[in-house]
Amino acid sequence: MKQVLQICCKNNKKTQDVAIGSTLSDVFKQFNLKMPYGPICARVNNKVVGMNYQLYHNKDVEFLDMHDASASRNYTRTLFFILCKAVHDLYPGSRVVIDIPVSKGYYINLHIGREVTDEDATRIRERMQQIIDEKIPIERFEVRTEEAIRMFEQKGDEAKVKLLRSVGSLYTVYYRIDDYVDYYYGALLTNTSDIYLFGLERYFEGLLLRIPSKHDPSQLGALVKQDKMFEVFLEQHRWQHILGVSTIGDFNEAVKAGHATNLINVSEALQEKKISQIADQITTHPEVRVVLIAGPSSSGKTTFCKRLSIQLLANGIRPVQISLDDYFVDREKTPKDADGDWDYESIHALDINLINLQLSALFRGEEVELPKYDFLSGRSGMSGKRLRLADRQVLLVEGIHALNPELTAQIPKKQKFHVYISALTSILLDDHNYIPTTDNRLLRRIIRDHKYRGVSAQETIRRWPSVRAGETKWVFPYQENADVMFNTAMLYELAVIQEQAAPLLEQVPENCVEYSEAYRLRKFLSYITPIPSRALPPTSLVREFLGGSSFRY
Repeated sequence: MKQVLQICCKNNKKTQDVAIGSTLSDVFKQFNLKMPYGPICARVNNKVVGMNYQLYHNKDVEFLDMHDASASRNYTRTLFFILCKAVHDLYPGSRVVIDIPVSKGYYINLHIGREVTDEDATRIRERMQQIIDEKIPIERFEVRTEEAIRMFEQKGDEAKVKLLRSVGSLYTVYYRIDDYVDYYYGALLTNTSDIYLFGLERYFEGLLLRIPSKHDPSQLGALVKQDKMFEVFLEQHRWQHILGVSTIGDFNEAVKAGHATNLINVSEALQEKKISQIADQITTHPEVRVVLIAGPSSSGKTTFCKRLSIQLLANGIRPVQISLDDYFVDREKTPKDADGDWDYESIHALDINLINLQLSALFRGEEVELPKYDFLSGRSGMSGKRLRLADRQVLLVEGIHALNPELTAQIPKKQKFHVYISALTSILLDDHNYIPTTDNRLLRRIIRDHKYRGVSAQETIRRWPSVRAGETKWVFPYQENADVMFNTAMLYELAVIQEQAAPLLEQVPENCVEYSEAYRLRKFLSYITPIPSRALPPTSLVREFLGGSSFRY
C-alpha cells in the first residue's frame, strides 16, 4: 500500500494527499496551480526551500513566484551559478567575484588576466543562454564539510574554503551543473531552463548582470545610472584592502586571531576621516547655508548629523539642526495611500511652501518662528521657538525627502549641499555570495524597534516591505542628486549586531509568515564570528541602534 501524507496548500487553501517522498515540483503539479512566473521555490512550514525538497511529513506549503523577495533571491542565485559556470567554461583559471548590487543589477568583477571587453560580455551572455537552453539539471548534494573543503581546495576557491572552515558546520550543501560545482547560501532552481530572462553587459571595468523586476517579472529591472553609488562601494573596497578583509571567511579568521579590536578601531577611524572630509567640502563653499541629508530607514542619519556637526564646529562653522517632522501639514490635509491610510511617507505630507518660505527668510538674515507638529492631535502650529542664522551658521536638515528637488525648489542651488547616506554592506560571504545591503538595515531596525519602540521582530519584519516600497518611491530616485555619498555600514558591524539580533529573531513564532525571513536572517548571522558590543567606542554610529552611545537622541 502506497503511503501518503497531507499537504495544505496556502495558495488555494486546499488540502491534498500526496505520496511520501514527493518533491515540491511533483506536489505543485497535483494542485494544478497557475503561476506564470513560478513556482521558483516554496515556504514549507514557513521555511523557504527549493522545489527539489522532498516531503516525508504533513506540511503547510506556499508556492512562491517572482513577485516574492525570497523567490527573486532564489532566481538570482541560480543566475550567479550559471554565470560562474559560463566563465569557467570560457576562461579556465579565471576568477568571478559577485560584488556590488547597483543599477538594478549586480556588478561582476571578472579577473581574466586582462581588461574586460564588450566581446567578453557577449561571449559570456551567449554561453549562459546555451547552458539555459540545454536544460541541465541543477543537482543538490549534502556532504560532510571536510569533503566539501577538500573539493573547493582542489578548485582553488580560497574564499569558500575560508568560509566553510570558519563556520564549523558538520555538513555542507553544494550544487552541480554538469561538471561545475559551487556553494550558495540558500536554495536554487532545479534546472537551468527555469531561467527565462536575464541581461549581461559591460559595466565600468567589469560586467552588470541584470535580473527581472519584482514588480513586472516579464521585464528586466530598469537600468538606473548610479555612478556615485558605485564609487562609494569602490571606496569601501579600498578600505577593506587596507584591513586585508573582503569576505566573511577573512573576517572570521581575523577575529579568531585576536584582531577584532584593530578591525573596529581602523574601521571607525576611516569612517571619521570621511566625515571630516565632508565637513571640509562644506567649509570650502561659504555660500552653502543648508546641508540636506537623506537616506533610507535605519541608515544612521541621526548619528551622522551629530558627528558631522562636531566636524563642522572644528572647522569654525556652527550647525543648527531643524526637523522636517515639524513641517507636517494638518492630518486632514495629508495624502492617503492606496489602502486609504494616511501617507506620512509622501513628500506632500509636508508643508513644502512653508519650508521654502522659512529657509528663504533665514538666508536673508530674517528671524522666523519654527513650527511644531503635534502627532497626537495631527495639528501643525507654531512652537514659540524663534531662529535667526548668524554668520558662520548653517542649517542641517535630515529626512527621507531631503534630496528631492521639490522640497527646496525655491532655494538657490549654490546655497544647498546634499548628502546621501545608507548602510551599503560591501563585505561578501565569499566570491559568489554577496550580502544584501537591506539585510544590514533590517537588522538595525529590528534591534532599534525592540529597544526604543517596544516593537517585536515579527512586527518589524511584517512592516519592512511597506518601508521598502516607500524608499523605492521617495528616496532611491534622488540619491544620485547628492554632492557626496556616505556609507554608514561598518566592516565589523554584523558581528556586533548578532549579539542583540539573534535572540529577537528566535522569538518570531514558526506559525507566522514572518518566520521565514527571521529564519533566513538567523542562518545568515550564524556564518559570522560574533564580537561583543562593549568593544565599540561610545561615538560609534552603530550605537544609535545597539545603545550605549555618548550622543543624546
